[in-house]
Amino acid sequence: MAFAQEQQEALYLLQGIENGTLTTSTAARRIEEADPALVYFIFTWLRARYGADHPAAEGVIGRLVELTGGYASVKAQMREGKADSIVAWFEEEYSYRDFGASAFIELIVEKLEG
Repeated sequence: MAFAQEQQEALYLLQGIENGTLTTSTAARRIEEADPALVYFIFTWLRARYGADHPAAEGVIGRLVELTGGYASVKAQMREGKADSIVAWFEEEYSYRDFGASAFIELIVEKLEG
């Protein structure tokens, strides 16, 4: 898959969960096909962006809970992704809240593919 297409797919997944435009089952299938570190990054970015004080938090966090609670494979992807060394690098160098969705996905996909 071309680099730009990977970024587009990752952004589509993030925004689909964020906006509720992907069904849970479709999101779960896409997650199963994704790099575990990317899955961890997307979920963590969404959690950081939609804290308790955000008006859309209930919907976004609810979809994350539904995915991790309803699909063991998603939970496994999260655990595997969290252990990836690129996650430690990112979390030492950056804050999730420093990035909008597009810039975040661009950086993460570049690092994962680099």
